[in-house]
Amino acid sequence: MSLLSYETSQNMLDLLYVNASRTENVALGSSLGRVLAEDIVAEFNDPQFPTASMDGYAVMQSDLESKSITILGDNPAGSDEKRTIKSGECIKTFTGSMMPHGADTLIQIENVTADNAKIIINESVPLGNAVRPIGEGYRAGDVLIKKGTKIGFAEIGVMAALNNVMVKVALKPRVAVISTGSEILDLGVNSTNLAQIRSSNNYTLAALFEQAGADVVQLGTVGDDRESIMETFQNALLSADILVSTGGVSVGDYDFVKDIVPRIGAEVVYKGVAIKPGKHIMVAQREDKFILALPGFAYSSTVTAMLYVLPLIAKMLGRRSAYKTVAAKLSEKFTKRSRLTEFTACNVVVEDGEYFVNFKDKKVGSSAILTNMLDSSALMIAGEEDGDLEQGTYVNVILVDSF
Repeated sequence: MSLLSYETSQNMLDLLYVNASRTENVALGSSLGRVLAEDIVAEFNDPQFPTASMDGYAVMQSDLESKSITILGDNPAGSDEKRTIKSGECIKTFTGSMMPHGADTLIQIENVTADNAKIIINESVPLGNAVRPIGEGYRAGDVLIKKGTKIGFAEIGVMAALNNVMVKVALKPRVAVISTGSEILDLGVNSTNLAQIRSSNNYTLAALFEQAGADVVQLGTVGDDRESIMETFQNALLSADILVSTGGVSVGDYDFVKDIVPRIGAEVVYKGVAIKPGKHIMVAQREDKFILALPGFAYSSTVTAMLYVLPLIAKMLGRRSAYKTVAAKLSEKFTKRSRLTEFTACNVVVEDGEYFVNFKDKKVGSSAILTNMLDSSALMIAGEEDGDLEQGTYVNVILVDSF
């Protein structure tokens, strides 16, 4: 079996055309977790006028050498202050208020003593103290949030400040997920013998894809029956942008998926990549729909879903990348188990701004050990050309919590 290199498979995946222009408008309050489909640009300066950043008295800084200054009155936040102060005058001004004309400094309440209609200066302050200048936050025309950004709490706050009632976001790609295999039992189904395995792949991947911004159609499980699998696949492709299956892609007598995909009119982009786990992965395309047939073992299907499905979802959402990859230093020796590109569950810690990798509590075994992905794990990449890696070696690591 001829296997593509991991790098070639990723380049080919990146070259696949996907429709990233589908958008919809949603209310700002419903936009959390969605992906922006346009840049958010400031229409005005923030602030639009010099603004007090503390409670105090708006003054001319040159007057602070005087023993006392006359108070003209109050300037509450939100007031359309029209007065202009002259030398020897001040206005009591509150946090967020427009600075009165003529004032260049705000002296905080703690620095003065109010005595009838005057303030006594106890401690002076520098020119411009506690005054937000025009455009301190941003200037009109600044791109504040870039297209392709996943909307979080800060983005919502900024857009609210800009009075964005509705937000244009990328339409969520629709991903159908199914597990194949007669040994697989869906949740709630009673087991009839010890050889049966409780389904987890379809639930793991559904959660992964939702976390990445997709709408997921959960198709459950289907046994090793050609016609049943074919019918399920064809029905799924009527509405899904991406169909993801697990199991049935290896070389066994009951691995039907690899044969069914071409029969339903899909073109196989590639089958077989030199990676561990997941070398039997298949990527196929039918018109503008994609089929990714992944291995059946839990860890293997999860890793290949991250490497091959998440980039497609990201492209459909208009995002630049599906996850973050960082350089990290090995805290212990790593023993490579194959001549393939390996993706190994690891722990990442940050010390003095640098990433370090260790394998504490990570079990070495088959590609079925999904528990290795618990506890904020990451994926360490060891290339085809790599052998055993010594402590202190720098490696690339995919941060699993960055989707």
